Amino acid sequence: MAVTDQAAVWYLHPIRVRYQETDQMGIVFHGNYVTWFEIGRTELVRQLGMPYVQIEREGLLLPVVDLECKYVSPARYDDIVLICTTIEQFSPVRLSFRSEVRRIRQGEEYPAEWRGQRPPGELLVQGGTSHVWVNKEFRPSRLDKSLPELYALLKRVSKGNI
Repeated sequence: MAVTDQAAVWYLHPIRVRYQETDQMGIVFHGNYVTWFEIGRTELVRQLGMPYVQIEREGLLLPVVDLECKYVSPARYDDIVLICTTIEQFSPVRLSFRSEVRRIRQGEEYPAEWRGQRPPGELLVQGGTSHVWVNKEFRPSRLDKSLPELYALLKRVSKGNI
């Protein structure tokens, strides 16, 4: 797997932790981070100019084939966290995202796109997901052939090819 030396392009999406996302201990229930990873992926593609609903209308799906999640520090009710997502690896049939959830202070604002090795804030959770492009019959599909506009957008911001 080849990864270039260029700085990552992180897509940042802030959220405030809702009470319903916490458990009896007052911290965010671990399963919510997987949902937040999905929010990050969806918002990354939207920020590139192609909402996921449009991708599905074109007949493509992007199922998760691998998930990694490491918990570093807990988020709590009413914290403001940034869901940070970057494209880690990319090919016409596979796509991997690196995700981080980071706590920021009230009033801190960041641009939707961040360039650098590390996004801002205190690291809470890190991980990622790997996917394959499939058609509606769940057969592998080459993104460069099926939806070349999206392929070009993703290639522009990916830091590595597989």
